[in-house]
Amino acid sequence: MSLDHQIRKADALIEALPYLQNFRGQTFLIKVGGSAMEDASLVDSLLRDIVFLEAVGINPVLVHGGGKAITKAMKDANLETRFVAGLRVTDEKAIKIVEETLSQVINPDLVQRINTLGGRAVGLAGTSVFTGKRTKAKDPVSGELVDIGFIGEVVECSTEFVDLAVKGEVVPVVSPVAKEAGTGHTLNVNADIAACALAKKLRAAKLIFLSDVLGVMRDPKDDATLIPALNEASIAQLTRKGIIAGGMLPKMESALESLRGGVGKVHLIDGRIPHSVVLEIFTDKGIGTEITLQ
Repeated sequence: MSLDHQIRKADALIEALPYLQNFRGQTFLIKVGGSAMEDASLVDSLLRDIVFLEAVGINPVLVHGGGKAITKAMKDANLETRFVAGLRVTDEKAIKIVEETLSQVINPDLVQRINTLGGRAVGLAGTSVFTGKRTKAKDPVSGELVDIGFIGEVVECSTEFVDLAVKGEVVPVVSPVAKEAGTGHTLNVNADIAACALAKKLRAAKLIFLSDVLGVMRDPKDDATLIPALNEASIAQLTRKGIIAGGMLPKMESALESLRGGVGKVHLIDGRIPHSVVLEIFTDKGIGTEITLQ
């Protein structure tokens, strides 16, 4: 290894120093899903970042998705997968598969990997954290509200177990399911919505979404058009121009709702980039889109 290379490594550590000092003792809520969960090497890269965060005194809390794994499990069980307005229709058989896939496959795998990498993690079923109520979907053709079964939204978060884990320097890994108020039934919850609700309750310094795109771009086909920073006013302007549209709209609404609820900053980054969390948080330029209210 050349001396120049060693000096560059030292420069990177010095660049990270003020961020390490500022964020020590703060909570970061990290939501991972999509393609970032399909590649084992990318998962390990993310989890190394999480172990690093905890080692330098930051409190990472992980909320994970599992849509593709659930779809595969339903196919293996010969159950049809249907969506209405982007929401999975979930009957009694489907919700059992959802819960089994999240609690017996994805969640314990993430916990075990963090432990293998030298960290400490504990799996928390979302039903011990989130209380929910059922939601309906609006049919895109008729505009009518459609019953989609055991699908819910979060109405309350209980952070007792999350707080205990954080206090013990253990990473909580939370699945996106809720206990239905009144009945105790399990509800499938969109992981983005679950992450936003928990980030607000914890008043997290940062809410980090790992997705399949670099961030918000003026031209989705051109990576060079990445917008590094947004606020409420610029989001409204880009929405009027149609630059923020489609699936990015609900993400922006969730981001702004989180910020209004007490979250410090929201970051949209590409989970397909190795060590994307460290690159976004501990470098001056970052690699994704940072969102604030002002």
